[in-house]
Amino acid sequence: MPAVLKADHEVELIRRGFTRRNFGRIASLITAGAALPFYNEPALAQLSRVRNIPPDAVIINANENPLGPCPEAADAIHSVVQKGGRYMYDLTDAMVTTLAEQEGVKPNYVEAYAGSSAPLHQAVLAFCTKDRAFVSADPGYEAGGRAAKFIGVPEIKVPLRKGTWDHDVKAMLAAAPNGGLYYICNPNNPTGTLTSKADIEWLVANKPAGSVVLVDEAYIHISPNAVKCTDLVAQDKDVLVLRTFSKLYGMAGLRAGAAIARPDIIEKVKGWSAGMMPVTGMVGATASLKSKNLVEFRRKLMGDVRAETFDFLTKKNVEFIPSESNCFMLNAKRPGAEFNMAMREEKVYIGRSWPVWPNWVRVTVGTHDEMQKFQEAFSKVYA
Repeated sequence: MPAVLKADHEVELIRRGFTRRNFGRIASLITAGAALPFYNEPALAQLSRVRNIPPDAVIINANENPLGPCPEAADAIHSVVQKGGRYMYDLTDAMVTTLAEQEGVKPNYVEAYAGSSAPLHQAVLAFCTKDRAFVSADPGYEAGGRAAKFIGVPEIKVPLRKGTWDHDVKAMLAAAPNGGLYYICNPNNPTGTLTSKADIEWLVANKPAGSVVLVDEAYIHISPNAVKCTDLVAQDKDVLVLRTFSKLYGMAGLRAGAAIARPDIIEKVKGWSAGMMPVTGMVGATASLKSKNLVEFRRKLMGDVRAETFDFLTKKNVEFIPSESNCFMLNAKRPGAEFNMAMREEKVYIGRSWPVWPNWVRVTVGTHDEMQKFQEAFSKVYA
């Protein structure tokens, strides 16, 4: 889409209450892509980004998977590189078909993306207006809220439910009874906590007409107890599910993801972008989906390291939130930025804090060796 919005999009935006003053920023959101500070996963990760990291440092700050792509995906990516001079749309079709089969939906219910943040931002464009807010949890993944703010759409943040730290869906609906997009990250980033399928179904059943419940399942494969919501899509509910290959599948730098929804929802979301997908990401994603026992193997591996880390923190009487993801939050008992810098002095790079919890920091679960080094550094710094 050109820098000046197409006429049909202008008409649609005016109909939904935007003014022409909003158009420049909306056009920038669509065309500038990764150049904008909030637009995609790597760009948002700049909140945890640091420069000049020592080569022997432990990097557990951005929810990346240090295992990288599985061997099958690596082989597929290597074999396709020399063919990268062609678009090869069939490779995207193969990924879409494979994912659709595994999720029990038709191929036209799946749209491929380079990661999952692009469809998140496009959903904000598609379903939010100045009168229909973007509704999210606090703390939560900030990308959708940043997109909403950038184009002048209100964002309503609702605290996680205290004690269980899941999405308080009834409070979300009460805070925004006419919301446009209700965002559920499940498991949640940064807490790694789960929102029950029953609560999500309640929100879907009680939300206002014309709105959409967006369920971000970026970390779904890592959790032993999370329940997928793609069956709600198969039932033609007003649900949009996001998936990425950046987490369990270890392809954060290779960029592959998907939006899964009813075709009319898909059409509204994908209408705000154009272009083909990176062939390396597509073949890597397809190979990952077809790799036998990969999810179960990595889920157990990550879970074992996470459990070891939690045992360590428990023995230290450190307050933390039990997580089912590859990240968790702990109470540093001092400003998170200060604690973060102290850990860097020990060559361990952890994640950031959220404004609502300034003394808490997010930590990514790395390899066994990385988390052993984390424990050593933590023992020095926490004291």
